[in-house]
Amino acid sequence: MMKCICSGEHLTVDEIIPSSESLATRDYSASGYSSRAGEPDPKLDTSNIEEAESSLRESGFLNYEEARALLGRLEYQKGNIEGALRVFEGIDIAAVIPKIKTTIARRCELPRRHSQSDATPPMSIHAASLLFEAIFLKAKSLQALGRFTDAAQSCKVILDTVESAIPDGLPENFAFDCKFLETLNKAVELLPELWKLSYTPQEAILAYRRALLYQWNLDIETRTKVEKDFAIFLLYSGNDATPPNLRVQMEGAFIPRNNIEEAVLLLLLILRKFSLRRIGWDPSILNHLFFALSIAGEFRSLAYQVEELPPGIIEGKEKYISLAMCYYAEGDNVIALNLLRNLLNNREHHNSIFELLLASKICTEIPNCLEEGLGYIDKLLSEVDGKCNEMASIANWLLGVSLSVQSRGVGSDSQRMSRQSKALEALETAQRMTKEKNVSVLFHLSLENAEQRKLDVALYYAKQLLKLEAGSSIKGWILLARILSAQKRYADAENIIDAALDETGKWDQGELLRTKAKLQIAQGNLRNSIETYTKLLAVLQVQRKGFGIQKKLLKNRRNNDRSLEMETWHDLANVYTSLCQWRDAETCLSKSEAISSHSASRWHSTGLLYEAKGLQKEALKSFGKALDIEPNHVPSLISTAVVLRQLSDQSLPVAKSFLTDALRLERTNPSAWYNLGLLYKSDGNSAMEAVECFEAAALLQESAPVEPFR
Repeated sequence: MMKCICSGEHLTVDEIIPSSESLATRDYSASGYSSRAGEPDPKLDTSNIEEAESSLRESGFLNYEEARALLGRLEYQKGNIEGALRVFEGIDIAAVIPKIKTTIARRCELPRRHSQSDATPPMSIHAASLLFEAIFLKAKSLQALGRFTDAAQSCKVILDTVESAIPDGLPENFAFDCKFLETLNKAVELLPELWKLSYTPQEAILAYRRALLYQWNLDIETRTKVEKDFAIFLLYSGNDATPPNLRVQMEGAFIPRNNIEEAVLLLLLILRKFSLRRIGWDPSILNHLFFALSIAGEFRSLAYQVEELPPGIIEGKEKYISLAMCYYAEGDNVIALNLLRNLLNNREHHNSIFELLLASKICTEIPNCLEEGLGYIDKLLSEVDGKCNEMASIANWLLGVSLSVQSRGVGSDSQRMSRQSKALEALETAQRMTKEKNVSVLFHLSLENAEQRKLDVALYYAKQLLKLEAGSSIKGWILLARILSAQKRYADAENIIDAALDETGKWDQGELLRTKAKLQIAQGNLRNSIETYTKLLAVLQVQRKGFGIQKKLLKNRRNNDRSLEMETWHDLANVYTSLCQWRDAETCLSKSEAISSHSASRWHSTGLLYEAKGLQKEALKSFGKALDIEPNHVPSLISTAVVLRQLSDQSLPVAKSFLTDALRLERTNPSAWYNLGLLYKSDGNSAMEAVECFEAAALLQESAPVEPFR
């Protein structure tokens, strides 16, 4: 074998002559692992001898490349990476690849009657397997030495050779020896890892797809690992993967359009194999799937996957909580609350702090469940009392939010003020416990003070919130601008919005631009407001077209943007109406109708247009249609009362009922108080009530923001 290495010629069985000056000895000595010929090496792997014997039995000789492959493997096994690499680099890969390719292709041909004219393969399948292993170990050696790109190129040779020899993939009854398949499995798994190490993410993505789309006859463990690694890379690498370009595609087949969809598909394939009992359970798969579907906003799909899991994977309590969170995120609050009720009513379940937190949070968003939510908060406070200040602060925050929501639904002024006072007290307790380090507590504390017209205190907490968030939250900027507008500091409020626009990405500027336009209207700059609204609409339209292709927005984000676009058309129509530009106002309303024909706000703007034209009856019909869609639409209630008062004195009691309903829903609306005062004044016998209404309207108007605080 050593003589063969030195000469580069074939060596027959009868000509094997040992030599102490062989290439193996020279390479071995040069690398620092010198040993004399004939001395037994304690680390010698007998598989090398068996490989040599197999090659000799098959072909009667061991050529130069095969001998180097065996010697390189021995060096690699001994840990002599540099020595192994020198031996492997002596193999003329460009010369042996065509022979390996021909051998593989002929081995995979369909069985047929061979004639004497059939050419003999240029090398045995065992020799091809041996050389493939040498190429793979060369890649591993280069990897160990930090030469990742060279390693990837070496590993890629193996895959290119097999794909070129068998374009349609390896047949299922592949008859090669197991060593060949083992090397192929390892090479397929290694290549994307090498591209990642060489900081070429797009090559890694292509390698992953190549591993999964070509028929390599991978064992199920290897394929599952590749699928999992690829899904993790797609989710967390930060590199966008273009959609795969499949050569063969069934009609109607699903093609993932972005990283999230492709990762979800891979994780679902792994879950499917587990359900079929083909692989063991891996808990991390479910964690990655939760993350991927949450990012995509597919919470209902996530709930379905949780429900379809075989029994025993997730315990009952964890399953109920996961499902409740999915349905809550999807907006199905009632379903989520029912799931949590099942847990909270089960006496076997103890330590239900998280369930109480989530249930009480959901109850704040369901008007009919506020009392139930307060009961959960009381239980939560009793469980965490003296044990966990953080949980106690969250419980007090939820208590403040719940009392604030409840205060807006009571009819008695004394009850409302009592609940508002308790809400502030609970929020201040939460603030003290968190030492002004909780953004949710600061936001609601500022909001509640603003609602109660304690504007200086609200401004202080809004500034603290903005400082704590470092300007990262749009709602913090908007709240601060609204408080400043309530103090009639419109220029300062507009400067705040401009600063927020400088700190915010273009796709997140919608609400900021709308607030800026309303500030400009409050200052009488109607033309400037039109320009701002036009810019906002342009951003929304470009955003919709761009994301319509890439599909990266969450469903609720898309819905919010459509709602914002519709309301912007209404605002713009109202501006044109105030400028008596009827045709422009009608155009804006037609644009809004194309988005949604059932909008109370659109019918209200239509009514304002008719009213400005002097068409009172048509305006009244429009306001009525708005109330048919949304009975509690406060602007339409007020406008209906105004038109009724103008049409006939006999309608004053009906108009009064509309204004009373408006004030029940929005106690701090100055327009409702002012128009109620006009009704009392028209009555002639209610001068004192009229004065009180006018005083309330004037007081509220002095502290009214350009947009409602909530």
